[in-house]
Formats: sequence, C-alpha cells, structure tokens
Amino acid sequence: MEATLRWSLVTAVAPIAWGTNYFVTHELLPPGLPLYGAVFRALPAGLLLLAVRRQRPRGSWWWKSLVLGALNTSAFFTLIYISAQLLPTSLASMIMATSPVVLMLLAWLLVAERPTVLALAGAVVGIAGACLMLLTAAVRVDALGVAASVGAMTLSSVGYILAKRWAGEVDVIASTSWQLIAGSLLLIPPAVVVEGAPPALTGDMLLGFGYVTVVATALAFAAWFTGLKHLPAASVGLIGLLNPVTGVLLGTLLAGDTLTAQQAGGIALVLAGLVLGQPIVRRIWRRTNGSRVLSG
Repeated sequence: MEATLRWSLVTAVAPIAWGTNYFVTHELLPPGLPLYGAVFRALPAGLLLLAVRRQRPRGSWWWKSLVLGALNTSAFFTLIYISAQLLPTSLASMIMATSPVVLMLLAWLLVAERPTVLALAGAVVGIAGACLMLLTAAVRVDALGVAASVGAMTLSSVGYILAKRWAGEVDVIASTSWQLIAGSLLLIPPAVVVEGAPPALTGDMLLGFGYVTVVATALAFAAWFTGLKHLPAASVGLIGLLNPVTGVLLGTLLAGDTLTAQQAGGIALVLAGLVLGQPIVRRIWRRTNGSRVLSG
C-alpha cells in the first residue's frame, strides 16, 4: 500500500509540471514555430536523461524508440504546441482532461487492463470537475486548435499504453531518453523544410525552453513513465487531471485571476475523482466489503 502511494506521488510530478507548460508557452516561447519548439524542448531533455542513464537501445528497442518517439514526442509536442498557441488554456486543458477515459479503453484493448467500477466512476467525477472548473466563461474556439489538442491527446494515449506494454524490458529513464531523442530527430527535417532556419532565441525564450526542457519534459516524462510501469493505466490517467488543476491555480497565483466558487467546486470534484480511481482506495473498499460479509 505504501509503495502504491509512493508511485502515485511520483506520477503526480508529471501533470503538475505539464500544467505550467501552457503558461510558459504563451508567455515566453516564440509563436508560429511548433516544429522547432518541439525540437528545442525534447532534444535537450533526451540528452540530459541519456547522460543520467548511459545506455543505448538494443535489439527491438531501436524501432520501439522510433515508434514511441513519433507518438509521444514528434506528434504530441508539435500538436500540443499548436493547441497552446491557438486555444485558451482552459479549453486546451479541458480537451486533455478526457484522456483518462481514452487511456482506460486503450489499456483494456492493448494490455488487458479492464477498468474497475471505481476507476470509471472516478473518471466521470474527475472529468465533470474539470468541465466545471474550466468552463467559467465563453472561450474562443479555433477549429485547428481543437483538432491539434484532440490529436495530441489521442496519439499520446496510444504511445503511453505502448510504453506501458514494453515497460518491463528496459530502464524507464533510458527508454524515456531514447524516445525523446528519436522524436526530436524525426522532427528536424520537416522543421527545416517548413519553418526554415532555426530561430534566434532571446533571453526570455532560452529561459522558457530551459524550464520546459528540464522540468516539464525530462523530469515530467521520467515520472509519468515510471507511474505507467508501476500503476494501472486508469489510475495514471486520473492523476493526469492534476494538469488542469495546476493551470487554474497557476493563473490565480501568477496572472492575478480570481478563483471562483465554481472553480473551487470543480477542483474538489477533480481531486475526489482522482482519489476514487486509485488502487489504494480499491483495496480499502474490498477489505471493508469483505469484513462486512464476514461479520454478516
């Protein structure tokens, strides 16, 4: 039980870090350069993790790294960069908040992890809370931004489940570094063709990329894939709901936004849904019901 709680806390590092990414992208990173933006974010992070765990891919992990890199790095980073530039943070976060359900279904199909009733209930409560928290006013809807956000959520969910399926084969930090590097290398040719020469970066841009590289990528993805290795995909997906919660609280702390009663209620529902879907709650539920049956 203690180990499960520990892995849940480790996993929570990722969505909390990602929740800050929209703000940093909007405020510090150059607009209109999603391909170079993804490369500048992922390649240094992959090299950093490779320096920490000095291992090279072997055997099937050459092509597995390319597959995971294409899904979790090339496609995801590019599409999430586009959505962060075209959509309000609230709408982009709300779309990504549906990922727990997608992860549950894919885990059922690809790794035979059938979602429990408590996990499904947690997903319903958590997503309802995200909608209540984020839909506080009319927002500008950009069709391309919505498509990019949905694509990022779907493709990364496939990549996460494949990473979980292959997690027992190699070290998590090593495999994370390989896919970040592979995804970056896949992006460089289209970046040169579509966006031309690499942009000159200002001090603020370097600061922003430094943050998203170290915190929102290297640290966050290592924590996320560690969680996928040790926890059910449904539980990890629900922990991901801390992403929009972080975004809302960050807006309150840094941008001077007012935390409304509706948002506070939404955050409470998100946290309730997150807790409801964790393995430790399921174990307590089973023990309680078992004790009632025995005492009856």
